[in-house]
Amino acid sequence: MMDLQARSGKTDKATRKALFDLYLRRHDRINNWDLVDRAAPHVVDGWLADKQRDVLYELAVSDDPWQRRTAIVSTWYFIRQGDTADTSRICTLLVDEPHNYVRKAIGSWLRTAGKANPDGLITFLDAHADRLPRVSLRMATEKLPKTAREKYLK
Repeated sequence: MMDLQARSGKTDKATRKALFDLYLRRHDRINNWDLVDRAAPHVVDGWLADKQRDVLYELAVSDDPWQRRTAIVSTWYFIRQGDTADTSRICTLLVDEPHNYVRKAIGSWLRTAGKANPDGLITFLDAHADRLPRVSLRMATEKLPKTAREKYLK
């Protein structure tokens, strides 16, 4: 419901803010990757598009893996606007991530950001490939040319 409301062009600013606040306030009820992936891109980053994004960095260092996944998944809207800086910064914070579902989000979002900013992906991989979890690395390099992919996977 929150996702559909946030996506609607008819939803006013006050309602969008209320959805954002409710999502964060009741994040303790989010206990699965699909709940994050369904709502975070529109409820969280849709609201933050023209605002300070400090809350994403707070989520990224949380003890709760679903909050950490929210931090990275919530950069989807920014990536679609060609802004990959927050994705890279948050992935840097999560480079030693222990939780598999957060690791998968890191890889997916790096790959997606790499479509918008290929040089940014290469810069990130050059700096962090040696510490990035294997599943994240495989997913992040999926669309790279074979020789580049093999270089990072070694």
